Amino acid sequence: MMARIWAVVPAAGRGTRFGAELPKQYLEVDGAPLIAHTLTALFAHEAVEGAVVPVSENDADWPRWTEFAGKPVHACVGGASRAASVLAGLRALPDDVRADDFVLVHDAARPNLSLVDLSQLLERGRNDPVGAILAAPVRDTLKRAGDDGGIDGTESRERLWRAFTPQLFRRLQLTRALESALADGVDVTDEAMAMERLGLRPLLVEGSESNFKITTPADLDRFAFELAQRNC
Repeated sequence: MMARIWAVVPAAGRGTRFGAELPKQYLEVDGAPLIAHTLTALFAHEAVEGAVVPVSENDADWPRWTEFAGKPVHACVGGASRAASVLAGLRALPDDVRADDFVLVHDAARPNLSLVDLSQLLERGRNDPVGAILAAPVRDTLKRAGDDGGIDGTESRERLWRAFTPQLFRRLQLTRALESALADGVDVTDEAMAMERLGLRPLLVEGSESNFKITTPADLDRFAFELAQRNC
């Protein structure tokens, strides 16, 4: 039986690019906030024991769950950046999550995670000395833009991947990596970048393109459609 694991689900962002008054993680799809669908996807795996959700200070929209789908949920106050929020979540994990235990970090606005992808990540990532992330190879042709909006050149897509979440790392290693980035004033855009700064090489685990992040209203419509298709 696979060892149990906790997840950190940062939800302190305001989602300003989305353009809604309500933070996107609380927008409703099929009668439930987006973050509920995200937790449902994570908790579908029997190895995921619970989640810590870093939220904004005085967040009036957080449903104040202490459990979800029969599993514990702890909230904590996040930070001004993703890295600071994830760090707060790592520090708020239960005491029985050891320093060398693996922890999942997953976007609150990435609700379409498949159980197959999560299983692959856990199986392969926990056999790697560093950890792993879900990702997909770049398949589109890449263009480099000039200042005037014209094309300056075509970039090679060989060996380029798009990073998804969840990302899987050991609690202490990830804590130290994020602390180092924050101390150096480096704005890391995902957990793998923080680990890379320490000279570590996380494993890439190919996941489905359906594991998209909700960034625009069109993304929300797409998720609503896919959810309706699944429910049918």
